[in-house]
Amino acid sequence: MKHLTLFCFLLGLAVSLFSQNPNPNCYRIYLSDKNNSPYSINTPSAYLSQRAIDKRTRFNIPITEQDLPINPQYKQQILALNPQIQTIAVSKWINTIAVYCPNSAIVPQIENLPFVDSVVAIGSTALRAISAASIPENPVPIVQNVPLSTKDNIDYGNGFGQIAIHNGQRLHAEGFHGEGMLIAVIDGGFVGIESNPFYPKLVNEGRLVGRYSLRPNFVDSSFVNGTRHGARVTSIMAADENGQFVGTAPKASYALIHSECNETEQPFEEDILANSIELADSLGADVINGSIAFYLFDDFPQGNHTYADMNGQTSIASRCANLLAEKGIVTCISAGNYGNENWYYISSPADANNILAVGACDYDSVIANFSSHGYSSDGRVKPDITSLGVTTYLYYSDNTIEQSNGTSYSCPVASGLCACLWQAMPNRTASEIMQFIRESSHLYNNPNPEYGYGIPDFYKAYTSHVGINDYKPLTLSVYPNPVIDKLTLTNPEGNIQNVSIYNTSGQLVLQTAVPHSPILEINVTSLPKGFYIGTATLNNNQTTTFKFVK
Repeated sequence: MKHLTLFCFLLGLAVSLFSQNPNPNCYRIYLSDKNNSPYSINTPSAYLSQRAIDKRTRFNIPITEQDLPINPQYKQQILALNPQIQTIAVSKWINTIAVYCPNSAIVPQIENLPFVDSVVAIGSTALRAISAASIPENPVPIVQNVPLSTKDNIDYGNGFGQIAIHNGQRLHAEGFHGEGMLIAVIDGGFVGIESNPFYPKLVNEGRLVGRYSLRPNFVDSSFVNGTRHGARVTSIMAADENGQFVGTAPKASYALIHSECNETEQPFEEDILANSIELADSLGADVINGSIAFYLFDDFPQGNHTYADMNGQTSIASRCANLLAEKGIVTCISAGNYGNENWYYISSPADANNILAVGACDYDSVIANFSSHGYSSDGRVKPDITSLGVTTYLYYSDNTIEQSNGTSYSCPVASGLCACLWQAMPNRTASEIMQFIRESSHLYNNPNPEYGYGIPDFYKAYTSHVGINDYKPLTLSVYPNPVIDKLTLTNPEGNIQNVSIYNTSGQLVLQTAVPHSPILEINVTSLPKGFYIGTATLNNNQTTTFKFVK
């Protein structure tokens, strides 16, 4: 019996070791050039939508050889080596093709092709055919002019707190709700999104550019459509039910791109993400929301990332993301949910250069324990910003409004407001918009590895760069915070006229007025414990916002 037990243990160990280091059958092929390509920089309509071309023209962004698709002749020669070889993903910017090649004896033949630089193993799986995505024929028009200020009064319902933590309601009040902006949502599936009340509006108003899937079709999976995660993420931005739930960009247009493979964790998913990023560019996206993070590949551990890899230059997804700002795209990427694990760092592609890696905090501005930490391994501030990712409101697929946690959900809170801010300043570049957001954050002058530059104030980012002078956040001091019974507001100029306090659902819970007062004490004993947003009107008609915790 002891011998049998030992044999079973050794057999189990052998199986475990094999499962930890499976034989590869997926490879990334680095191509040497794009010589003799049928594509040309003079005819970009063959690989870019008109919207993307117009955006390049508007910002004087050149179309270069980097934008040309990989040489289709090279791809064809690779596929011709064996009928079992399938394309998983391509990257025109990095000039790679990821393939499924179950016969490893073919790999040396691939390496010997004159246009192949190198071949890297990126996974082990079994696939059926791969789906394809195309550029839409009629994408939404690019935003041309800033709309007239509306000073509208939105009843945000459950969405109020997660917008007000960034002063986004004031940006909306100026008339910027995302009109004319295109947000690409790259995620793990959009199951059930049709039942969300915002979805018919997107379709009927022509604001759904398309739904795309770049994920492989796994032989052993019945989970063809992915998860509901992407539908929940999208709702945080696109929700538009006045009095119930309004999102951060309720009037923007959306492209939904399914890239995540929930059935497995393998490095080729980063190739699919890179492919998705480039698809978003070809669609003419203004903003990308990527609630996806990679570092550990359970099903292909030899591809695991180390902290040293978090330098923006290692992962193929991060290398593609590095290029997004210069292509004219503001990009928000989830920092990751590893803050209370042994690996507590940001992950790929949040380590990319000139994107906004987004951490998560609670309504009281305290960092979430799960939010991944920076800095990047080469010393850059990461995460870049922090947003509301604890009990964030969103639509579940049964049309109920629920709350959930994660940097997956703090990211779209920020992404939607990025679109509104860029709508407000359409002549600014993607890099400028992201830098304005960093500069508006509460820790900009003293960043740290948990918050990065901190929680941005999107209205401040707007007013600081368009000449509006009514934003003076330092004219009002609020203490103690947290408060137990009495909240004190001080204004050196003695300008306080009235104060209104709202809960996270946007309901007015307390209002008081003391004209021309330099100091105001408010009894908050009757308020339940929680997070509150206040607005103070001064006698020169300036309005400022503040936050406190009871």
